[in-house]
Amino acid sequence: MLCGPGNGCEMVDTTQVSHSDWNEAARGETDLQRLDRNFAEILQELRVAQTGVQILFAFLLTLAFTERFTQISAFQTNLYLVTMLLTAAATGLLIAPVGYHRMTFRQKMRPQLVTVANRLALGGLGVLMLAMTSSILFIADVVLARGPALVIAGVAALWFLVFWFGLPAFDRARHHGNGNGDQSGGADE
Repeated sequence: MLCGPGNGCEMVDTTQVSHSDWNEAARGETDLQRLDRNFAEILQELRVAQTGVQILFAFLLTLAFTERFTQISAFQTNLYLVTMLLTAAATGLLIAPVGYHRMTFRQKMRPQLVTVANRLALGGLGVLMLAMTSSILFIADVVLARGPALVIAGVAALWFLVFWFGLPAFDRARHHGNGNGDQSGGADE
């Protein structure tokens, strides 16, 4: 069903309607308005992710200056450094859309901005997942034996994979695989 401002509702096979046509009919938005909304949504999502990565980064930065840090094993020291680098990389990727926007401001590059910001956000989430998993492994390895620490980190990695990537990928495939292709109401539309 395709509904839009002032056009009522009608049954339409939305798999045969272009995204731009669907968006204009369903939301009354032009392509430029959709791009503006998409970028605003990406920025809101990045604010959530950036808060998490900043808290993790602050924790890691202060950890090296604690007294107990001098008592960790070589494995834990290396793991700490890997975790710090992953966290820095996630921070860079999640903040990068802001720099991209500043560098392309008033250059009529909104489509590229939205595409690149989306890719940077996904990359940032992927690296953040690795940083979170390695920080869990680090803490668990300090507190427990290596075996249980690896199990806990593996479960955490699976948890992040399922909820950050697996569930959306499953729903996306199911949505497009069931033949309805209906795009009524997705926030990224």
